[in-house]
Amino acid sequence: MDEVKLLGCWVSPFAHRVKWALELKGVKYEYTEEDLSNKSQLLLESNPVHKKVPVLLHGDKAISESAVILEYIDEVWPQNPLFPVDAYERAVARFWIGFAADKGSVYHSFIVSNEESREKSKEELIQVLKVLEDEALKDKKFFGGDEIGVVDIIFGNIPHWFEAMEEAVGVKVVEPNTLPRLHAWAQRFKQVPEINHNLPPYHDLLLFVKGFRQSLISNTPKASAQSL
Repeated sequence: MDEVKLLGCWVSPFAHRVKWALELKGVKYEYTEEDLSNKSQLLLESNPVHKKVPVLLHGDKAISESAVILEYIDEVWPQNPLFPVDAYERAVARFWIGFAADKGSVYHSFIVSNEESREKSKEELIQVLKVLEDEALKDKKFFGGDEIGVVDIIFGNIPHWFEAMEEAVGVKVVEPNTLPRLHAWAQRFKQVPEINHNLPPYHDLLLFVKGFRQSLISNTPKASAQSL
């Protein structure tokens, strides 16, 4: 059987998406931590276009971009499917994957917000997350229904990573009184063993996010913007 390796970075939710998928599938893999300030030759050769993590190495094949990797994993290891079986439901899942990718600027505005812009950026973010809560999550246990699916994994940065962003900015967004279903989902998601056992230490993450926020504000980035 072909060897499976994952090139990632401890702070990247994109790399964790792949970790979670492999764990949920029960796929054995070797994890390699990358220093993004001193990228390995293996990473540069495996992802010569973007030179980013995550990269999944399956035998002599290299697959990059987390959403693409998730589709690959689901097709190669069909047990415990992440994508819905129904063609329409798969299309809906891909829509929400695209929605997540399109809203990166809203997160960026929030993390660099100051006293003057903080309330506006918070309200813009709540509007985006409200759409996610009302139209994607609705009254389901997970976005995937009773079990975690690919959309849950895609939005897996809301628990833990976004909590660190909230603390760094000094504003709470995902609260029981503002986004009750999304807040409850986040707590359930973090308690799933495959997720819970594969989260970075919160204190270390918070320190990174605080530094990352300051580097963005001062326009002297000291970490890859893909990390968050």
